[in-house]
Amino acid sequence: MRTYNTIFQHPISHNLEWRAVHALLGNLGQIAEEPNGNFKATRNGQILVLHPPRAKDVAEMDEIMALRHFLQRSETAPPETKEEEAHWLLVINHHEARIFRAEMQAAIPLQILPHEPDDFFRHAHNSKEVSRGKEKPDPNSFFEPVAEALAGPGKVLIFGAGTGTSSEMDQFITWVEVHHPELAGRIIGSLVVDEHHLTDGQLLAEARDFYKNRPLS
Repeated sequence: MRTYNTIFQHPISHNLEWRAVHALLGNLGQIAEEPNGNFKATRNGQILVLHPPRAKDVAEMDEIMALRHFLQRSETAPPETKEEEAHWLLVINHHEARIFRAEMQAAIPLQILPHEPDDFFRHAHNSKEVSRGKEKPDPNSFFEPVAEALAGPGKVLIFGAGTGTSSEMDQFITWVEVHHPELAGRIIGSLVVDEHHLTDGQLLAEARDFYKNRPLS
């Protein structure tokens, strides 16, 4: 789970161990070394060829993006679900955004993190209440990758905590209405939840109940 989340982390991590990637691909599918030294990973009919690692870490951006795209392509969606009927769940707070396919059992979320605080967070220089760890992420830099990840067909349900300016969920919805009106039109609901005391499975169960009780138009 940690290695999978690291592959999808935003910004891209440079601490992704090849050994952990090899183990992940073996657990999710099959991976084998070919006679020329390359490694071929296979999962649900999708194939990814990896070149022998030059170091212990997978650090090149194109290699990480290739892994990300392979894992996305090889996910198996329920056969009865049409793409335009996809049910997305976004769980968002000041520290991260997690995006699930709500109709998929045991779905593994795409995780999007704000950039490092020094070059990302906006500071309220005149406020004595601002302290490290409490600055809010800049909406354009944090929200844009989230909106991009939710581009395409399907409805979107959002879970968050707090209300008003203390709610990243409310701030995201307001931002999307201005910058991505098409996505805003696909948001069918937003709920305040105590996400820190709910497992991913419980969050998905809550989302499926919401979708079940609210027929899609």
